[in-house]
Amino acid sequence: MTDHPRIPLAGVIGHPIAHSRSPALHGFWLRRYGLKGHYIPIDIAPSDLPEMIRTLPRLGFVGLNVTIPHKESILHIADIVTDRAALIGAANTLIFRKDGKIHADNTDGSGFIANLRQNAPHWAPAAGPAVVFGAGGAARAVVAALIEVGVPEIRLMNRTRPRADAVRADFGAKVHVHDWVQAGHLIEDAATVVNTTSLGMTGKPDFTTPLDRLNPHALVTDLVYTPLKTQFLTQAEARGATVVDGLGMLLHQAAPGFERWFGLRPEVDEATRQAVLSA
Repeated sequence: MTDHPRIPLAGVIGHPIAHSRSPALHGFWLRRYGLKGHYIPIDIAPSDLPEMIRTLPRLGFVGLNVTIPHKESILHIADIVTDRAALIGAANTLIFRKDGKIHADNTDGSGFIANLRQNAPHWAPAAGPAVVFGAGGAARAVVAALIEVGVPEIRLMNRTRPRADAVRADFGAKVHVHDWVQAGHLIEDAATVVNTTSLGMTGKPDFTTPLDRLNPHALVTDLVYTPLKTQFLTQAEARGATVVDGLGMLLHQAAPGFERWFGLRPEVDEATRQAVLSA
Protein backbone atom coordinates (compact mmCIF):
# COMPACT_ATOMS: atom_id res chain seq x y z
CA MET A 1 0.00 0.00 0.00
CA THR A 2 1.10 3.57 -0.59
CA ASP A 3 1.96 5.93 2.27
CA HIS A 4 1.10 9.00 0.18
CA PRO A 5 -0.89 11.42 2.38
CA ARG A 6 -3.68 11.91 -0.16
CA ILE A 7 -5.59 9.46 -2.35
CA PRO A 8 -3.06 9.04 -5.15
CA LEU A 9 -3.92 10.21 -8.64
CA ALA A 10 -2.26 8.99 -11.82
CA GLY A 11 -3.15 9.24 -15.47
CA VAL A 12 -2.08 9.21 -19.07
CA ILE A 13 -1.26 12.35 -21.03
CA GLY A 14 -1.37 12.76 -24.78
CA HIS A 15 -2.96 14.84 -27.53
CA PRO A 16 -5.45 13.38 -28.40
CA ILE A 17 -6.02 10.89 -25.58
CA ALA A 18 -9.65 9.70 -25.72
CA HIS A 19 -8.62 6.51 -27.56
CA SER A 20 -6.28 5.31 -24.79
CA ARG A 21 -6.93 1.91 -23.21
CA SER A 22 -4.76 2.78 -20.19
CA PRO A 23 -7.62 4.10 -18.00
CA ALA A 24 -9.48 0.80 -18.43
CA LEU A 25 -6.34 -1.14 -17.57
CA HIS A 26 -5.34 0.79 -14.46
CA GLY A 27 -8.96 1.09 -13.33
CA PHE A 28 -9.27 -2.70 -13.49
CA TRP A 29 -6.14 -3.16 -11.39
CA LEU A 30 -7.27 -0.61 -8.80
CA ARG A 31 -10.60 -2.43 -8.43
CA ARG A 32 -9.01 -5.88 -8.45
CA TYR A 33 -6.68 -5.08 -5.57
CA GLY A 34 -9.03 -2.80 -3.66
CA LEU A 35 -6.60 0.12 -3.76
CA LYS A 36 -7.47 3.74 -3.18
CA GLY A 37 -6.57 5.80 -6.19
CA HIS A 38 -7.78 7.14 -9.52
CA TYR A 39 -6.33 6.99 -13.03
CA ILE A 40 -7.60 9.45 -15.63
CA PRO A 41 -6.86 10.50 -19.23
CA ILE A 42 -5.63 14.08 -19.64
CA ASP A 43 -5.46 15.81 -23.01
CA ILE A 44 -2.58 18.28 -22.95
CA ALA A 45 -1.60 20.39 -25.94
CA PRO A 46 2.18 20.53 -26.53
CA SER A 47 2.30 24.26 -25.73
CA ASP A 48 0.79 23.60 -22.29
CA LEU A 49 3.00 20.65 -21.39
CA PRO A 50 5.69 22.28 -19.19
CA GLU A 51 3.18 24.21 -17.09
CA MET A 52 0.82 21.26 -16.66
CA ILE A 53 3.56 18.82 -15.70
CA ARG A 54 4.68 21.14 -12.90
CA THR A 55 1.08 21.69 -11.75
CA LEU A 56 -0.19 18.10 -11.57
CA PRO A 57 1.91 16.99 -8.56
CA ARG A 58 0.39 19.82 -6.53
CA LEU A 59 -3.06 18.42 -7.32
CA GLY A 60 -2.19 15.02 -5.85
CA PHE A 61 -0.77 13.24 -8.88
CA VAL A 62 1.95 10.69 -8.12
CA GLY A 63 2.82 9.91 -11.73
CA LEU A 64 1.78 9.65 -15.35
CA ASN A 65 1.97 7.54 -18.43
CA VAL A 66 3.04 9.52 -21.48
CA THR A 67 1.97 8.90 -25.04
CA ILE A 68 2.11 10.67 -28.42
CA PRO A 69 3.12 13.46 -28.97
CA HIS A 70 4.84 14.04 -25.60
CA LYS A 71 7.16 11.04 -25.21
CA GLU A 72 10.22 12.86 -26.53
CA SER A 73 9.60 16.40 -25.29
CA ILE A 74 8.97 15.20 -21.74
CA LEU A 75 12.68 14.40 -21.44
CA HIS A 76 13.43 18.13 -21.50
CA ILE A 77 11.07 18.75 -18.59
CA ALA A 78 12.02 15.85 -16.29
CA ASP A 79 14.63 16.39 -13.58
CA ILE A 80 15.87 12.78 -13.66
CA VAL A 81 15.99 10.65 -16.82
CA THR A 82 16.95 6.98 -16.69
CA ASP A 83 19.74 5.75 -18.93
CA ARG A 84 17.37 3.65 -21.01
CA ALA A 85 14.95 6.55 -21.55
CA ALA A 86 17.88 8.75 -22.60
CA LEU A 87 19.18 6.09 -25.01
CA ILE A 88 15.76 5.49 -26.51
CA GLY A 89 15.11 9.23 -26.66
CA ALA A 90 11.64 8.97 -25.18
CA ALA A 91 9.85 8.34 -21.88
CA ASN A 92 6.50 6.70 -21.26
CA THR A 93 6.41 6.72 -17.45
CA LEU A 94 6.76 9.62 -15.01
CA ILE A 95 7.11 9.41 -11.24
CA PHE A 96 6.50 12.54 -9.19
CA ARG A 97 8.88 12.10 -6.27
CA LYS A 98 8.28 13.37 -2.75
CA ASP A 99 11.34 15.64 -3.06
CA GLY A 100 9.62 17.46 -5.91
CA LYS A 101 11.71 15.97 -8.71
CA ILE A 102 10.17 14.44 -11.83
CA HIS A 103 11.62 11.04 -12.73
CA ALA A 104 11.24 9.86 -16.35
CA ASP A 105 11.64 6.26 -17.49
CA ASN A 106 10.85 4.10 -20.51
CA THR A 107 9.24 0.72 -19.86
CA ASP A 108 8.28 -0.04 -23.47
CA GLY A 109 11.25 -2.35 -24.01
CA SER A 110 10.72 -4.35 -20.84
CA GLY A 111 7.01 -4.57 -21.65
CA PHE A 112 7.83 -5.83 -25.14
CA ILE A 113 10.08 -8.60 -23.83
CA ALA A 114 7.68 -9.58 -21.03
CA ASN A 115 4.90 -9.97 -23.61
CA LEU A 116 7.03 -12.35 -25.68
CA ARG A 117 8.17 -14.32 -22.63
CA GLN A 118 4.59 -14.78 -21.47
CA ASN A 119 3.00 -15.66 -24.80
CA ALA A 120 5.88 -17.46 -26.52
CA PRO A 121 7.81 -19.06 -23.63
CA HIS A 122 9.99 -21.11 -25.99
CA TRP A 123 11.29 -18.03 -27.80
CA ALA A 124 15.09 -18.00 -27.87
CA PRO A 125 16.43 -14.48 -28.58
CA ALA A 126 19.91 -15.75 -29.44
CA ALA A 127 18.62 -18.25 -32.01
CA GLY A 128 19.11 -15.90 -34.95
CA PRO A 129 18.75 -12.41 -36.40
CA ALA A 130 15.78 -10.14 -35.73
CA VAL A 131 14.08 -8.11 -38.44
CA VAL A 132 12.52 -4.87 -37.20
CA PHE A 133 10.21 -2.76 -39.36
CA GLY A 134 10.18 0.91 -38.38
CA ALA A 135 12.62 3.30 -36.72
CA GLY A 136 10.49 5.51 -34.49
CA GLY A 137 10.39 5.70 -30.71
CA ALA A 138 8.77 2.28 -30.33
CA ALA A 139 11.38 0.74 -32.60
CA ARG A 140 14.18 2.26 -30.57
CA ALA A 141 12.74 0.71 -27.40
CA VAL A 142 12.44 -2.66 -29.14
CA VAL A 143 15.98 -2.52 -30.52
CA ALA A 144 17.40 -1.68 -27.09
CA ALA A 145 15.46 -4.56 -25.53
CA LEU A 146 16.46 -7.08 -28.19
CA ILE A 147 20.13 -6.20 -27.79
CA GLU A 148 19.83 -6.52 -24.01
CA VAL A 149 18.39 -10.06 -24.19
CA GLY A 150 21.06 -11.29 -26.59
CA VAL A 151 19.74 -11.07 -30.14
CA PRO A 152 22.92 -11.41 -32.27
CA GLU A 153 21.90 -9.13 -35.17
CA ILE A 154 19.12 -6.66 -35.86
CA ARG A 155 18.11 -5.95 -39.45
CA LEU A 156 16.36 -2.61 -39.41
CA MET A 157 14.15 -1.24 -42.16
CA ASN A 158 12.28 2.04 -42.36
CA ARG A 159 10.49 3.88 -45.15
CA THR A 160 12.84 6.83 -44.67
CA ARG A 161 16.42 5.62 -44.28
CA PRO A 162 17.89 8.53 -42.23
CA ARG A 163 15.82 7.59 -39.17
CA ALA A 164 17.07 4.02 -39.39
CA ASP A 165 20.65 5.27 -39.80
CA ALA A 166 20.19 7.31 -36.61
CA VAL A 167 19.19 4.15 -34.73
CA ARG A 168 22.29 2.41 -36.07
CA ALA A 169 24.46 5.31 -34.91
CA ASP A 170 22.98 5.21 -31.40
CA PHE A 171 22.82 1.46 -30.82
CA GLY A 172 25.94 0.19 -32.50
CA ALA A 173 27.30 -2.63 -34.58
CA LYS A 174 24.53 -5.17 -33.97
CA VAL A 175 22.14 -2.97 -35.94
CA HIS A 176 22.31 -3.27 -39.73
CA VAL A 177 20.18 -0.91 -41.84
CA HIS A 178 18.58 -2.25 -45.00
CA ASP A 179 16.20 -0.90 -47.62
CA TRP A 180 12.56 -1.90 -47.13
CA VAL A 181 12.48 -3.62 -50.54
CA GLN A 182 15.01 -6.16 -49.25
CA ALA A 183 12.60 -7.47 -46.62
CA GLY A 184 11.69 -10.57 -48.61
CA HIS A 185 15.06 -12.24 -48.37
CA LEU A 186 16.06 -10.73 -45.01
CA ILE A 187 13.27 -12.61 -43.19
CA GLU A 188 14.28 -16.02 -44.59
CA ASP A 189 16.59 -16.89 -41.69
CA ALA A 190 15.25 -14.46 -39.10
CA ALA A 191 14.33 -15.91 -35.70
CA THR A 192 12.32 -12.84 -34.67
CA VAL A 193 10.29 -10.42 -36.81
CA VAL A 194 8.73 -7.26 -35.38
CA ASN A 195 6.45 -4.62 -36.86
CA THR A 196 6.82 -1.41 -34.86
CA THR A 197 5.08 0.79 -37.45
CA SER A 198 1.41 1.84 -37.51
CA LEU A 199 0.88 -0.05 -40.79
CA GLY A 200 -2.10 -2.36 -40.39
CA MET A 201 -3.65 -0.36 -37.56
CA THR A 202 -7.34 0.45 -37.89
CA GLY A 203 -7.57 3.58 -40.04
CA LYS A 204 -3.99 3.28 -41.30
CA PRO A 205 -2.58 1.82 -44.55
CA ASP A 206 -2.13 -1.94 -44.67
CA PHE A 207 1.19 -3.70 -44.14
CA THR A 208 1.65 -4.90 -47.72
CA THR A 209 5.17 -6.36 -47.68
CA PRO A 210 4.76 -10.07 -48.46
CA LEU A 211 6.03 -12.60 -45.93
CA ASP A 212 6.21 -15.49 -48.40
CA ARG A 213 9.81 -16.30 -47.46
CA LEU A 214 9.28 -16.10 -43.71
CA ASN A 215 11.08 -18.70 -41.64
CA PRO A 216 8.22 -20.89 -40.28
CA HIS A 217 10.16 -21.30 -37.02
CA ALA A 218 10.27 -17.55 -36.42
CA LEU A 219 8.46 -15.63 -33.74
CA VAL A 220 6.50 -12.74 -35.25
CA THR A 221 4.97 -9.90 -33.26
CA ASP A 222 3.14 -6.69 -34.10
CA LEU A 223 3.03 -3.70 -31.77
CA VAL A 224 -0.34 -2.77 -33.26
CA TYR A 225 -3.27 -4.15 -31.22
CA THR A 226 -6.23 -2.55 -33.00
CA PRO A 227 -7.13 -4.89 -34.63
CA LEU A 228 -5.79 -7.56 -32.32
CA LYS A 229 -4.96 -9.91 -35.21
CA THR A 230 -3.42 -7.72 -37.89
CA GLN A 231 -2.90 -8.74 -41.49
CA PHE A 232 0.83 -8.90 -40.69
CA LEU A 233 0.17 -11.54 -38.00
CA THR A 234 -2.36 -13.37 -40.16
CA GLN A 235 0.23 -13.70 -42.94
CA ALA A 236 2.87 -14.91 -40.50
CA GLU A 237 0.54 -17.44 -38.91
CA ALA A 238 -0.33 -18.83 -42.35
CA ARG A 239 3.38 -19.47 -42.88
CA GLY A 240 3.51 -21.52 -39.67
CA ALA A 241 5.24 -18.93 -37.49
CA THR A 242 4.49 -18.33 -33.81
CA VAL A 243 2.64 -15.01 -33.50
CA VAL A 244 2.16 -12.67 -30.53
CA ASP A 245 -0.20 -9.70 -30.66
CA GLY A 246 0.69 -6.26 -29.34
CA LEU A 247 -1.83 -5.97 -26.50
CA GLY A 248 0.44 -7.74 -24.02
CA MET A 249 3.12 -5.11 -24.48
CA LEU A 250 0.62 -2.41 -23.45
CA LEU A 251 -0.27 -4.42 -20.34
CA HIS A 252 3.28 -5.26 -19.29
CA GLN A 253 4.74 -1.78 -19.89
CA ALA A 254 2.06 -0.40 -17.55
CA ALA A 255 2.85 -2.65 -14.58
CA PRO A 256 6.04 -0.92 -13.32
CA GLY A 257 4.36 2.49 -13.20
CA PHE A 258 1.32 1.12 -11.40
CA GLU A 259 3.61 -0.43 -8.79
CA ARG A 260 5.48 2.82 -8.20
CA TRP A 261 2.30 4.91 -7.96
CA PHE A 262 -0.01 2.62 -6.03
CA GLY A 263 2.40 0.36 -4.13
CA LEU A 264 1.57 -3.06 -5.58
CA ARG A 265 2.86 -4.98 -8.60
CA PRO A 266 -0.20 -6.02 -10.65
CA GLU A 267 -0.55 -9.38 -12.36
CA VAL A 268 -0.89 -9.45 -16.13
CA ASP A 269 -3.23 -12.33 -16.95
CA GLU A 270 -6.18 -13.25 -19.14
CA ALA A 271 -8.62 -11.36 -16.92
CA THR A 272 -6.51 -8.24 -17.43
CA ARG A 273 -6.57 -8.72 -21.21
CA GLN A 274 -10.32 -9.17 -21.25
CA ALA A 275 -10.88 -6.09 -19.11
CA VAL A 276 -9.00 -3.96 -21.65
CA LEU A 277 -10.53 -5.63 -24.71
CA SER A 278 -14.06 -5.12 -23.40
CA ALA A 279 -13.52 -1.44 -22.54
